[in-house]
Amino acid sequence: MNQPIQLTLEQQFSIRSFATQVENMSHEQAQDFLVKLYEQMVVREATYKELLKHQWGLDSGSSWA
Repeated sequence: MNQPIQLTLEQQFSIRSFATQVENMSHEQAQDFLVKLYEQMVVREATYKELLKHQWGLDSGSSWA
C-alpha cells in the first residue's frame, strides 16, 4: 500500500465542490461543520468495526461449533 489510491474524476469533482462550499463558510460555521464531520467519521469507523466483527464471527453472540 505504498502507492496512493487514485480517485475517480467524480470523486475529484466532489472534493473540489466541497472545498468551494467550505471557502464560503464563516469561521464558526466551518468549526461546527468540522466537529460534525469528525463525529460522522468516528461513527462510520465504529460501524465498520462492528460489521467486520460480525462478518468474521468475532462478535460475542456467535458460536464456534
